[in-house]
Formats: sequence, C-alpha cells, structure tokens
Amino acid sequence: MQTIAVFVCMLLSWILIHRMNQRRGKGPKTWPFLGAALEQLINYDRMHDWILNYLSQSRTVVVPMPFTTYTYIADPADVEHVLKTNFSNYPKGDVYHSYMEVLLGDGIFNVDGELWRKQRKTASFEFASKNLRDFSTVVFREYSLKLSSILSQASLNNHQLDMQELLMRMTLDSICKVGFGVEIGTLAPNLPHNEFANAFDTANMTVTLRFIDPFWKLKKFFNVGSEAVLDHNIKTIDDFTYSVIRTRKSEIQEVDADEKMKHDILSRFIELSKDPENKMTDKSLRDVVLNFVIAGRDTTATTLSWAIYMVMTHADVADKLYSELRKFEEEREKEEGFSSSNNDQESFDERVSRFAGLLSYDSLGKLYYLHAVITETLRLYPAVPQDPKGILEDDVLPDGTRVKAGGMVTYVPYSMGRMKYNWGEDAASFKPERWIKDGIFQNASPFKFTAFQAGPRICLGKDSAYLQMKMALAILCRFYEFNLVKGHKVKYRMMTILSMENGLKLTITKRT
Repeated sequence: MQTIAVFVCMLLSWILIHRMNQRRGKGPKTWPFLGAALEQLINYDRMHDWILNYLSQSRTVVVPMPFTTYTYIADPADVEHVLKTNFSNYPKGDVYHSYMEVLLGDGIFNVDGELWRKQRKTASFEFASKNLRDFSTVVFREYSLKLSSILSQASLNNHQLDMQELLMRMTLDSICKVGFGVEIGTLAPNLPHNEFANAFDTANMTVTLRFIDPFWKLKKFFNVGSEAVLDHNIKTIDDFTYSVIRTRKSEIQEVDADEKMKHDILSRFIELSKDPENKMTDKSLRDVVLNFVIAGRDTTATTLSWAIYMVMTHADVADKLYSELRKFEEEREKEEGFSSSNNDQESFDERVSRFAGLLSYDSLGKLYYLHAVITETLRLYPAVPQDPKGILEDDVLPDGTRVKAGGMVTYVPYSMGRMKYNWGEDAASFKPERWIKDGIFQNASPFKFTAFQAGPRICLGKDSAYLQMKMALAILCRFYEFNLVKGHKVKYRMMTILSMENGLKLTITKRT
C-alpha cells in the first residue's frame, strides 16, 4: 500500500513539474503520454482556428501527440524549405499513407518515390492535353447550365436551396463525366443524394478523424465504431468504381480502331495500362480515378460555396463582378454581331445559355476580377486547410526550428492566408483587388499562397479547377442574386476539405 502511495505521489509530482514547465513554453499545453491530444479533441470542431491562434503568436508551433509530433508552419520560407528546397526529406510518409490508404490507395496524392513520379509524369501529360481541356470545358458548361435551370425554377417558386449541396452534386456529376466518362445524374431537383456520393462523403470524414484518434487501428482491427462504418462505405465506393472500370474496358474493346477515343481520364489511363511496362491493374485504375475525384469534386464545390458566400456578404465585390461580366457579355455580343434588341425575344434560360456559349477557356482567362474573387476566396478559405508531410531525417527549418525523423510537418494554408506578416494589416479582409495591378491579375508566390501546394507536388489540376469554378461562377453571378436564409449560420466542418458544416442555405433572385 505504501509503495502504491509513493508511486502515485511521484506520478503527480512528475505531472505537476511537467505542467509548470509548460507555462514558459509556446504552443498548446501537453500532458505526459497524451501530449496535446486532449486539447485537440476539445477543439476538434474549430481545429483550424485553434491552430491559427497559436500560429499568430509564433510562426512555428510544435504539437506533441501520443505516437508522433506535429510541427505546424505558416512562414513562406519554412514552407518553401519543406515543399521544394529539401523536398525529398518531407514525403507524404507512412503515417499519412496509413490514414488515407483505404480511400486513396496508392494514388498520386497518397504515395511517394518512384510510384509518385511515374503517376505524376503520366498525369502531367494527360492534363496538358488539349483534348481533355476541351472535353472538360464542354462538360463544365453543361453542368453549370443544369445548375442554372434549378436556380431559375427555385427563384420562381421562392424556394430555399442548400447551395453547397447543389454544388457538390454538380461537381460530382462533372468529375465523374470527366474522370469516368459516365453520367450519374445527381444534379436534379428533389433527387436523393447518390449512394456513391454519400459513401464518399462519410469515408472522407472518417479518415480525417484518424489524424487525432489514437485508437483508430484498434477499432479497425475489431471492425467497430467509425471504422466499421468506413469499411461499409469503402465497399460501396469500390463496387461503383470497379463496375465502371469493367464497363469502360468492355466498351473500349468494342471500339473500332478508327473510332475516336473517349477523352475521360479513366479511358486514357486504360489505354496506358495496355503497355506492360506501366503495370496498371484494376486496383491501380481505381486509385487513379478516386484520387482525381476527391481532388476535383469536393475542393471545387467548397471553394465555389465560400466564393458565393463572400460575394453575397460583400456588396461592393458583387457589384464589381457583375459589372465585369456584363461588360464582357456586351463586348462579345458586339464581336459576334448580336443585337441587344434580340434580348426581348429570348426567354431567361435562353439568355443564360447564350451567355454560357460565350465562355470558353480563352475568354474566361480575360475575366481578371472573376479570377481574383476565386483566388481571394482560396486565400481565406483554402480547399485543403492544412497538409501534413512526413519527416525522413532530422532537419532544421529556416526559422531555426528543429524537427525530428518520424514526426510530421504540416503547412497550414488556412492560417497562412490570415497572417499579417504574409499579407499585411488587412490580411483578414476579403479584398479581390489585392490581386489586380494595372487592371491585370497578378499571381503571388506559391509558397505564400499555398492553396494549390507548391514545388514538385504543385497541383496538376489547378487550371482545370479554375476553369470549372470560373465557368460556374460567371453564369451564377451574372444572372442571380443570393440571399442567406435568415438565421442560417455558416461555419466549416472538420474534414480534409474545408466544407461548410450546415451547408449554404439561400434564396435566389434573378438578374436581368
């Protein structure tokens, strides 16, 4: 009994000394064995702002956890060191791969080394293809018009809509058409959400929880709790994906040699898989396409949701954007010899369709303020709010912070966009004008504006993402005004993607 009492006293003394030492340290408070896990769990629903608070006090924050240590960074010099200068020392790593493997497999966003380089080279070539770009433009225009038809009908009936939900459906339909070459038809009024989409959303949330759940491997082993749900959702995802792969392979085998090849990503990779040197199995194809789905669907939909929210809550931005779109429309109509008197003979939907026909890859590139609105949205509401990397060997960051092998370094785009030392005193303000100089859009360093990552892993789909977002936003902001439903609260949900927890509930009014 006395031995137990001595042990308890020693343990309490150790904890007390540990906590006293914490008073002089920066960053979150930790406990023996648990590290900062308790504080992270308590703040899980507001994790990005929790990290932001610490990074506003120090450009680097060290967060010990039970089985690893996270070092969060927001200084562009540190980010450049991790993403470019010493790139080989900061892979995705085994820890990140273990968290995401069930969903992303060995796809490009979840692997390192030669496997990553090979996929990167192939994907880079495909994304540079004019055929894929032209195909994507047609698809993005088609589904933006379908979304417009839904909004037009809602405005007539004064219906409330969840804009984020509709955008999720639109981008899922679009990416499945561009990625798989299939129509899944989720973008329709009152249509229940697609089973694949539901499974995909739930799986995404579950794997995100793994990053702070020290017991996920135990739950996975016993197939209980969130891991049991995840297992069920992955089966749904795989059943759909493998079915599409089998169908597409069968269709390709039946195509005449002279018949034009489909331009969706899956078809192109199936053709590449015929080369024995590529060693691509159905599992490889599954991983390739799902990686592009998660990259092209959620990121685009959530960015469009935040962009609409920013436009509707900043009247000056809405007016400037509308003016740019109207001027663009008038100039293009004049070039094509279209008389404004013809407007009276057109229905609203016909006018929207005609305007959409003016939107091409090249013409959208001239809408600088539209581009700035989307980019400013990404600065404050990056689709991927934080991105962890593994550490192979001990290293010292440019600011002097030492990081140890086996830990994780996480750069935090959400915090970086709000730092005064990155963007000035107005860092927290939504100002698309900060991107415009002499009437032309001006880029910032990718190590400062990290929404699309930087260095060797910079996002291959950046142009495609901007293409879809500008196509959709140009049509929506030209022909509609949005008003937030009274009492609706907008806040983010903790996922790998910065989506809105309660959606974006709006009413719609048409613009002439």
